Amino acid sequence: MEFDVVVLTDHRYVAPKKSSPYIKNVLLEDQLVLEALENQGFNVVRKSWDDSNFDWSTTKFALFRTTWDYFDRFSEFSKWLESTSKRTRFINSQKLIYWNIDKHYLQDLSNNGVTIPKTVFIEKGTTITLANAISNSEVNNGFNTDAYILKPCVSGAARHTYKIHKDAIENYESIFQKLVAEEAMMLQEFQKNIVSEGEISMMVFNGEFTHAVLKIAKPGDFRVQDDFGGTVHNYTPNQEQIAFAQGVVKAAPELPIYARVDIFRDNEGNWALAELEIFEPELWFRLNHKAADKLAFAIKNKFFA
Repeated sequence: MEFDVVVLTDHRYVAPKKSSPYIKNVLLEDQLVLEALENQGFNVVRKSWDDSNFDWSTTKFALFRTTWDYFDRFSEFSKWLESTSKRTRFINSQKLIYWNIDKHYLQDLSNNGVTIPKTVFIEKGTTITLANAISNSEVNNGFNTDAYILKPCVSGAARHTYKIHKDAIENYESIFQKLVAEEAMMLQEFQKNIVSEGEISMMVFNGEFTHAVLKIAKPGDFRVQDDFGGTVHNYTPNQEQIAFAQGVVKAAPELPIYARVDIFRDNEGNWALAELEIFEPELWFRLNHKAADKLAFAIKNKFFA
C-alpha cells in the first residue's frame, strides 16, 4: 500500500499501554493532523520513525510531528535520517531539518538580522573551564548578568539545561567538563523576562501566522516547558510580535511549511528569538483545531497542487 504522507512519532506513542495527560495530548495532536490531511484527500498513516517493518519508499512524504526521542538516540536517528532521505521526502525539508536540529542555527539567524540572546557556542572537546568561558563572554560578547544558561546545541525538553548563578560557577564545573567533552554547548545570558513575563510561542505555516500561546514557568523555576510544571495559555499577539515571527521564518535558509517561533522580551527590552522550531515542534493544535487544517492545506498547496 502506498501513502501520500506518513505522520512521524516515536515508538512510545504508537500504542501506549499507559495513559497520562501528556500522552493524551500527543495522541490528540497527532490525530488532529491525521484527520486534517485526510480531509484534504490524502492517504495517510502514523508510524514511529524507527519502525523497521515499514518500507519508507511507499510514502511520498514523511511529516515530523512527535519524534521526541531523537535527541536521546541522536546517533541512531541521524543514520535513519540519512538512509530514509534517499527513499522519501521530508516535511519540513531535509535541508531545514539538518540546519535546525543544531542550535548553531541561531548564529545564522543573528547574522541575518534576527535578535537573539547573547550567546557563546562552546564546541565539543574545547579545553576551557566554565569560569573562563563565562569571563570571556563578559569581555568579548558583552554579557552583563548575574546568572547564565548552559545547554546543549542538540537538545529538547530542557535536557541538560542549567541556570548558573555567578557566585556558584564552581558547583557546575564538573558537569560542564563532562558535557563539553561529549557535545557542543551554548552559554547564554539568563533572560529574566522569560520568568517574569513568560515566553510566547507563535505558530507560522508557510509564512502566515495562525495562533499563539503564552508559556509561563511555575513559581521558582525558569523552564517554561510543561514537562517541568510550566503552564500554557491562549495568547493574542500584537502586530509587532507577528511581524517579528514572520521575519524569523523568512530569515531561514528556505521558508518552512510549519514553524514555531518562540519569542520573549530580552534583558534590553527588545523582542528576541528564544528558538525557531521547524523540525518536530509542539504546535498546540489542541488549542486551535483549525490550525491543523491550515497545515494540511499548506502541504497540499505546496506539494500536491
